[in-house]
Amino acid sequence: MPANARPARPRTPRNPYSREEIREIFRRFSVQRPEPKGELEHVNPFTLVVAVALSAQATDAGVNKATRALFAIADTPEKMLALGEERVREYIKTIGLYRNKAKNVIALSRKLVDEFGGEVPMTREELVTLPGVGRKTANVVMSMAFGIPTLAVDTHVFRIGNRLRIAPGKTPDEVEAAFMRIIPDDYLFHAHHWLILHGRYCCKARKPECERCVIADLCKSKEKTTDIPAPLVELPAQVV
Repeated sequence: MPANARPARPRTPRNPYSREEIREIFRRFSVQRPEPKGELEHVNPFTLVVAVALSAQATDAGVNKATRALFAIADTPEKMLALGEERVREYIKTIGLYRNKAKNVIALSRKLVDEFGGEVPMTREELVTLPGVGRKTANVVMSMAFGIPTLAVDTHVFRIGNRLRIAPGKTPDEVEAAFMRIIPDDYLFHAHHWLILHGRYCCKARKPECERCVIADLCKSKEKTTDIPAPLVELPAQVV
């Protein structure tokens, strides 16, 4: 290679979906679930960040069952600190990794009190400094608590991005970046929940239910059930 030659840029894989197909996918999601909601129960930003942190390697239903009683008596960082790590463990002992998670709940509560005046910060940079809070948790809190459009990549979103070949990536960060490049701006706010709910209830890990999928005719997954000509529900051409 000549001394002044530029190294070749790594090629970005071409998305098999056209821009129109991607917009149609999210349009159909918007018709199917006009106001999608997260399934983790919470009453304020603090209980949300705790619930999301507890949900790692656990189901939302399992977390909700454990946190209903916990949040009834400890819905602020100050109350959580007063409760103490040992009692927090008792409330969440049905959740996987509960000992380490209880330690993180107390540590993040302490940091919120000491460094943020007891308030949950709004920026990703600040959120990820809290013990037990990673990028996914921060994105969920930013979206659900503060209305900031983000895309949190959990196991469902990661699977859909790769299975459908719509936003492939080897890591959650790569899948997030791929989705953020293609999701139309006007659909971004709800995209996180649409993708999670689609993966949880239709495009399931072991056996995707292609026969009742609203985007089956557009899907380019190699696992897709063949010969699905069109969506099984009539979807309006436009969504107001």
